[in-house]
Amino acid sequence: MNLWRRIFAPFAVGYFLSYLLRNANAVISPELTRDLGLTAADLGLLTSAYLLAFGAFQLPLGILLDRYGPRRVETTLLLICAAGCALFASGTALPQLTLGRAMIGLGVSACMMASFKAFSLWFPIERQASLNAALMAAGGLGALAASSPLGVLMPVIGWRGIFIAMSVFALLIAGLIFTTPEKSAAHSDETLRQQLAGLAAIFTSRVFWRFAPQTTFIVGGFMAIQGLWAMPWLLTVDGLSREAATFHLLLMAAAQLTGFLAIAFFVRRLAHAGIPTVRLLTIGMGFGLLVMLGILLDLAPTWLLWPSLGLVFSVGNLAYALLTAQFPVTLAGRANTALNLGAFIGAFVIQWLFGVAVDAGQAAGFDATTAYRISLGSLLLLQALGWGWFMLEGRRH
Repeated sequence: MNLWRRIFAPFAVGYFLSYLLRNANAVISPELTRDLGLTAADLGLLTSAYLLAFGAFQLPLGILLDRYGPRRVETTLLLICAAGCALFASGTALPQLTLGRAMIGLGVSACMMASFKAFSLWFPIERQASLNAALMAAGGLGALAASSPLGVLMPVIGWRGIFIAMSVFALLIAGLIFTTPEKSAAHSDETLRQQLAGLAAIFTSRVFWRFAPQTTFIVGGFMAIQGLWAMPWLLTVDGLSREAATFHLLLMAAAQLTGFLAIAFFVRRLAHAGIPTVRLLTIGMGFGLLVMLGILLDLAPTWLLWPSLGLVFSVGNLAYALLTAQFPVTLAGRANTALNLGAFIGAFVIQWLFGVAVDAGQAAGFDATTAYRISLGSLLLLQALGWGWFMLEGRRH
């Protein structure tokens, strides 16, 4: 219990902030579009700058985590996050806001990976999947906060006031993580050349490329939808009011949190009962694709489909524990960040190009609803290919 308080809790609060910031733009997107006169492509690029900076830093982040340990790395980056939130809050033009958003992405880029690295140092390997899922639950709480609660704050303090508050929150969390203990094993004696060789070994491993496409398209695609395009879809395609759409985001986040908690409590029990973690990942991603198809074709009520999407995609992060188990603990940071690179580069590209496709569809003469459906249908096709590759590689193993 002492380790949970001293190690898990501080890093979990940091991941809560990461998820809150990742999804905040979905709620404030109508105000951003109105205040700045943004197109769908502009909104996608602005919001996805977080994902680009986050993803681009994953490979050096893995080296830094394995070399200097999670405490110092995440503390430093959270200071950058605080500065990015302050810049975003004061922004008056698209370039300034985009830079602030990118700084936020860079600043929280270690929140999950540093946590995973800390867990690998302080807890036994058989607890990694449940710990990772518990961390995801903290992120789920952040997603919950970035729905109806954030919507309630909007008329009170506005989106600028929200980001000023987040800047202060980031500073507080940086101080909290800086007080966590540090294990001597966190410091690596490897040279930079040896660390790069370890990274190369990960990228040339066939087991890594089994997980990478699915994580890129399915997990990255879900991040892109939840972090921005769910709100415009609910408003435009489903014709919901802002309050109803925000409530749907709340339901989706609550279902995702439920999934994370279920995994945290039951994944080890299911493994002991003969249901391996990799099977949970396979089934969950398959059901996720079916739910995406239901949203695309309007096959069920929205209040059922969107929470189901959050629930089934909560299993996607099991891939990190499964991949890390295939490598020595000294490579844990690099293995996790290599996979996370795929997730966030995928999320960036999908989040941006989704808006580009919507604008292009309307320019070609389609109505907004059809343009959104074409964009989502294209994403679903990519996700099905990633899942199919994961299944095929599993049969080869």
